[in-house]
Amino acid sequence: MDLKDLLHVLGRRWKTIVSLFLLAVVASGVYSFLATPQYESKARIFISTDVDDPTEAIAANFISTGRVASYADLATNNELMQLVIDELNLNRGPNELADQIKAEVEPLTVIINITVTDPDAAVAQQIARVHSEAMTEYIGKIDAPKGAVTPIRATVADPASYNPDPVAPRTVLNVIIAGVIGLIIGIGVALLREVIDNTVKTVEHVDKYSGGAGVIAHLAHDPEMAKHPLFSDLSGYAPRAEAFRVLRTNLQFLDLDNQPRSFVITSAIPGEGKTSTSTNLAIALAQAGQRVLLVDGDLRRPRIADLLGLEASVGLTTVLVGKSTLAESIQIHQSSGVSFLAGGPLPPNPTEVLQSQATKDLIGRLRSMFDVVIIDAPPLLPVADAAILARAADGAIMVVRYGKTTRDQLEQATGRLQQVDARMFGVVINRAPRRATSHYYYYYGDSEEETLRTAR
Repeated sequence: MDLKDLLHVLGRRWKTIVSLFLLAVVASGVYSFLATPQYESKARIFISTDVDDPTEAIAANFISTGRVASYADLATNNELMQLVIDELNLNRGPNELADQIKAEVEPLTVIINITVTDPDAAVAQQIARVHSEAMTEYIGKIDAPKGAVTPIRATVADPASYNPDPVAPRTVLNVIIAGVIGLIIGIGVALLREVIDNTVKTVEHVDKYSGGAGVIAHLAHDPEMAKHPLFSDLSGYAPRAEAFRVLRTNLQFLDLDNQPRSFVITSAIPGEGKTSTSTNLAIALAQAGQRVLLVDGDLRRPRIADLLGLEASVGLTTVLVGKSTLAESIQIHQSSGVSFLAGGPLPPNPTEVLQSQATKDLIGRLRSMFDVVIIDAPPLLPVADAAILARAADGAIMVVRYGKTTRDQLEQATGRLQQVDARMFGVVINRAPRRATSHYYYYYGDSEEETLRTAR
């Protein structure tokens, strides 16, 4: 994965990254807000030697320098902690008090720094004062041989300080660190999701798993789809309207020598938008002046009649069984000019009906009557209906939903068409994010539409 691919991944997964970043920042802020403030007091102990003989002084100084680290380690031993507790009458145990005290040796010196933290600044100062004084006595006690006077002297160089400002929590620092950690985790999770994600998102995915059929259109996700599902309801410069015009144009270049006239619109699985794609493509073709017939070939879950507000009880099945003529069954969608043949009553055996010679003959007849025939078919993987219809028509166009259809499903659906020698003209990627499609028209179209509104 190069830098460009990485940036694309981060762009696609920005919600994951931002969510984890904000979660870390908010959690850090809440923790800092709820945490008990801690105050700090410091004292310094100086270790020296008290001898007159120069030779003994050198030896004693060497001993004190070598032992100063040991003295610091003993600063939190139980005996010393108990002395402090008893002196101040503290309501805590030696181990608990030891957790509040830190003793460190200044590098290349014989100075021990004592740091005490406590929720009360005054108590922290008292502990540091009593502890540092007790420690000076304690060092002299443990370093003196029995009955002898030790040459080592421990002196409080700096008495316990008083700091009225809390040293913890450090809210700003905590938030910054948490934000960086959240950002790193977010990027890691985004990359992990990308690695394990098996859905179709790119042209390369389509080329690889559709047998090289390629992408013939990107339909960007439109939040207004539920309110305005039909192409005829859209503004002339709406991105979704332009996307269907691009699809309409691309159909003209599928086969210049033998221009196809009947298309089956299908998908791998339900919920990928094949019905809305079929309907809007038919409307786009009709607006270009072509005689278009839209056929609801989904004899299991027909939806186009409701979408167009037309009659669903007369259509394909009534024509096939002779209960109505073709002329009687074809309806006209007035606002778009699209001719429509509904599915009719649902048969108990849809696959057998579509596989019959009568259906093949009817599709051939419709093909000769109209410039373009668009057939909405069921998904390929659950049933065989779409593959049968694609074999009877000139071929199929497959709709895949960005980020939902898996690459395995696309490959298997393509295989279903190949098994019956049906031609696949290409793939339409539906509900793609705007960044996954070309932005040039949107900027131009939006600008021109604004210009027209201003001119009015």
